[in-house]
Parts: sequence; structure tokens; C-alpha cells
Amino acid sequence: MSEPGISARHAFSSTLLEAARKDPSIYALCSDSKGSVTLGGFEKELPRQYVEAGIAEQDAVGIGAGLAKSGKRVFVCGPACFYAARSLEQVKVDVAYAHSDVKIIGISGGVSYGALGSTHHSLHDLAVMRTFPGLSVFLPCDNHQTAAVTRHLAAHPGPAYLRVGRAPVRDVYAPDSPVVFVPGKAVLLHEGTDCTFIAAGEMVRPALDAALLLESEGIKVRVLDAWSIKPIDEEAIVLAARETGMIFTVEEHSRYGGLGAAVAEIVVQRCPVPMRILGFPDEWAPAGSSAELFDHYGFTGEKLAARVRAERLNPSRP
Repeated sequence: MSEPGISARHAFSSTLLEAARKDPSIYALCSDSKGSVTLGGFEKELPRQYVEAGIAEQDAVGIGAGLAKSGKRVFVCGPACFYAARSLEQVKVDVAYAHSDVKIIGISGGVSYGALGSTHHSLHDLAVMRTFPGLSVFLPCDNHQTAAVTRHLAAHPGPAYLRVGRAPVRDVYAPDSPVVFVPGKAVLLHEGTDCTFIAAGEMVRPALDAALLLESEGIKVRVLDAWSIKPIDEEAIVLAARETGMIFTVEEHSRYGGLGAAVAEIVVQRCPVPMRILGFPDEWAPAGSSAELFDHYGFTGEKLAARVRAERLNPSRP
């Protein structure tokens, strides 16, 4: 098993700094979250392209939208739990509705702030962000993919929401991976014909681990990295349903409204097959590290593999 690499937030901040050195129109805004976002180096090197709004996420989004309307390319950065709740109206109206060139960067998404409890979890963000017309939603799985997606955001105008975690994560992609990440296109990580894992974010690695475990038992599981939540890869989902006959979605999000719901909306209309949406249940999660919570709720390679085995023995069970 590979060791954790660097965190996605560090990959984001270092890649954004590289882009901002070349493009003075790129601005970073923080809401007293410079440390969490790891933008200290950005502020020190490019102070004229950095804005500190203080503990005022609503203001940060509004300021970012104003800067965008004056020709700046803006990255508003801070805890996902606040930008997907406290400043949601500003994201909807000032960014999405106004089609401002603002990227909302939700740091420490999901249960990254696990020990701080449910007030600091963001298990609802995908559900609401993907409903805003014109707002792209991306959820990379490791530092290499995060860097690639950040470069894409810096080069392409338009509103977007990017959610990344806090802790170092194990690599899914190699540093020299030839994979090109195209919005609206999932990445096929592992071929299979018995069922499919469709995962995003930090759930991609355990889904891939589970597939490799099951392969040794003769169970062939396809794994799709659905990093682009919106636009989503409808054709890859339909193909997986048609060719493998059963889909498991895996996400660091509520079972309601997130990746599972997005996949189900496609499957039920285009190629109905049995589905299991594996996400956080309808309860306030206990306090604990993200690793502890993943284990508690069954998001490890071993426990995901056990879930597939159980479903194959009793596929009609709801």
C-alpha cells in the first residue's frame, strides 16, 4: 500500500502561485483562512494579488465577484463548510447567476475537520452547488489531479466550485501520468465486468483498493473516477450500467443529493440497473479524524469489498 503524499490543499496553493506569477490578473481571496488554505507563500510573494476579507465569507464572495467584473480572475478560498452554507446566497447570485469568473475553493471538505464535529463538516455541498446553473463542480482525488484541475481553472474563465480535503492522501495518479482531465469526462481506473464503483474525491483510493482486493478473488470491478461532478460523464455511467449490471457510488457526502443522486438520475432514465449509494447516512457524524470516520462508516478498501461480496450474494436486498 502506498504511503500518503502531500495534501490536495498544498497542491492547490502551489499550483495557483505558479499560475499567478505568470498572470497578474489572478487574485486569491481568503476569509481568515490563509493557514488552512496554505496561501502564506502566495501572500508573501504576490501581496498585490492577495486579498484578506477576515472572518466574512459572504463579503469575500461579493468582493471576489466585484473583482471579476473588473477583469480579475478570482479564487475565493476557505473552509468548504462555510462557503457552502454561510455564503451560499452570494455564491448563487453574485457568482453563478452573474456568471462571474470566480472559483470557490472549498478547503477541508467533507469530514476533513472531523474532530471539530458536524458544525465543520461539509456533507451537503455537492447537493446544493450542482443545482446552480452554469456552476461547474469538481472533486479531485489526490494532489496530482488537484494540480491539474487548478491549472485548468486558472486557464478557463467561468464560475466553478472545487472541493479538496485537508490531510495528505495516497496517490491515485502517478506524477507523470499521461491522463488528461477533461471536465465532463470520468477516468476509467480499473476495468471490470461484474459491477462498477463510481467514486470521487478521497473515496477513489479506497474504491480502487477494494477492486484490487476483489480481483484476487475473481470478482472484476470497474472503477470510475467521477472527479467532474458537474458536468458529469453520462456516457461512461450508462456504459458501466449496461456492461457491468450494478453500480456502487462512493462519496464523502450525504447519501442525499450528491454523486449518488447525480448517477441515479442518469441510470434510472437511461439504463436502469441495481444501484447502491454509499455515503454518509442521515445522522450527525460523531467527532473523530477523517480516517476514523471513514472506517466507522465503511469507507475502506476492505469494507467496500465486503459490501460488494454481500450484495453479490443477495442482490435483491434494498
